[in-house]
Amino acid sequence: MTTQHPAERGGDGRDWFAAYAERASNVTSSPLFYVLCVFLFLGMIAVHFAHLPVPWLIFAGHLMTAVNLLLLTLLKNTERRDTHAIQAKLDAIAAALLEQREGDSREAADELRQTIRMERGQ
Repeated sequence: MTTQHPAERGGDGRDWFAAYAERASNVTSSPLFYVLCVFLFLGMIAVHFAHLPVPWLIFAGHLMTAVNLLLLTLLKNTERRDTHAIQAKLDAIAAALLEQREGDSREAADELRQTIRMERGQ
């Protein structure tokens, strides 16, 4: 387990969790997943109204808790990656503006182009 930011974990490639989180984020933001969650919610209500035994009620509660924890993890991962991407772009813009004002080299402008191009592919 690492405490580094997901975007700073070395190498150009992404780790398995980042790739998984990206695919899962795409699935969980779809209308089909929303419909699945509505059915899961209605199923939990049906379990309560059907007066099923307590173990079934506990199972339904555990299922909803597990779904909530998974979605929270994916949401936090997506938030951290987006925040890091925005900060990298802002840093590159600031460096390019300073470079332009001072009239030195073109390194920051090239880095800005690379940063923007890099983020388009993700």
